[in-house]
Amino acid sequence: MKNLFRTFLFMAVFAASFHAQHVAAQQVNKQKVEAQFRQWLQTDLYPKAAANGVSKQSFNKALSGVTINWKLPDLVPPGSSANKPRKQTQAEFRAPSRYFAKNTVDGVVSGGKTRLARHKQLLDNLERKTGVPGRTVVAIWGRESAFGNAKIPHNAFQVLATKAFMSTRRELFERELLAALVMVEKGTSANLMKSSWAGALGQPQFLPTSYLKYAADGDGNGKADIWNSEADTLASIANYLAANGWVAGRDWGFEVKVPASVSCALEGPDNGRPIAEWQAMGIERISGRPFPANEINEEGYLMMPAGRHGPAFIVTPNFYVLKAYNESDLYALFIGHAGDRMAFGNTPFKADWRKTDKMLRSDIAILQRHLEGQGHDVGGADGLPGFKTRRSIGKWQNARGSDPTCFPSSAMVRAVK
Repeated sequence: MKNLFRTFLFMAVFAASFHAQHVAAQQVNKQKVEAQFRQWLQTDLYPKAAANGVSKQSFNKALSGVTINWKLPDLVPPGSSANKPRKQTQAEFRAPSRYFAKNTVDGVVSGGKTRLARHKQLLDNLERKTGVPGRTVVAIWGRESAFGNAKIPHNAFQVLATKAFMSTRRELFERELLAALVMVEKGTSANLMKSSWAGALGQPQFLPTSYLKYAADGDGNGKADIWNSEADTLASIANYLAANGWVAGRDWGFEVKVPASVSCALEGPDNGRPIAEWQAMGIERISGRPFPANEINEEGYLMMPAGRHGPAFIVTPNFYVLKAYNESDLYALFIGHAGDRMAFGNTPFKADWRKTDKMLRSDIAILQRHLEGQGHDVGGADGLPGFKTRRSIGKWQNARGSDPTCFPSSAMVRAVK
């Protein structure tokens, strides 16, 4: 699910921007804006809801008494001086290794082992139905909501309505708000709909549009309650992955050794080839075991989230299905890795995450813009080194006669300033 609001990278910039946005909000006439908000609900939002089949009764159930939540991030109140999003110049880029903090991984793995045993029959049935292994479903559950133990305190309608009325992503949140209203029209209790501060619902952290597409009844009571039912939560996650293309019988990927003769610039889902070809190029599983017989002639992709500074992987199409749940290489890697550890043994990555330079996202964006000027496709100058940026760095380094690392450094930024 491309639910970008839940990624740790977005959370990193939240703290940097919140104070300035809060000050801007304080400078506007809140009473006047609240009146504009109530008028917007009735004259703008309701006709769109009605066009989506939402009755006035359901509309009022969901939104009666809802006011603006002024504490949410990325708000652009009418008449405020913050009409343009504040440029993030001081947000730190978090090294990939920090995503795999020992306490975080161990918490998901240890909790996941317990849940795998507790829900074995259900998970086995779900795997037979969808092809998705139980360990993968449970890893997502643990990562998203600590197996339902994370606090999900917000009124989803207050969050979504506030952001649909005056955020930097109004169209996106309005679409989700309308979907949430359709949920109420279809029978979901508005009082049940608790969300994160970004509007993600329940234990699997589905946005409302995803709930309407993928929420499933796992306990057989005719409802899909992703807030209170563990069975419904697990069934919904499995259904989501299956509907987005999970290939039954295939793994998500394998940690590998990549010889210097294989360029790190070959990374990416558009550079796929049979795993046998990667093997012929000298890539081997770091465990020393052979690639499984059912995988060897199937397509695989090189994935090096820290370039030459960390573990490397040959991943399968299922890795990119995990990315459909959350558009992050590191998220997908965390889920695959945590699932393996809870099912097959609590063994960390064999390769180390080596130290990388402490950098600002604004510095990485400078490097990205320079690479774009050189004709490289970096996937956008957003200060986040995704696979397109990593392999572009490798190609640039190679052209300069340097050994490619495929990862940004302070020296590179200084060289292009």
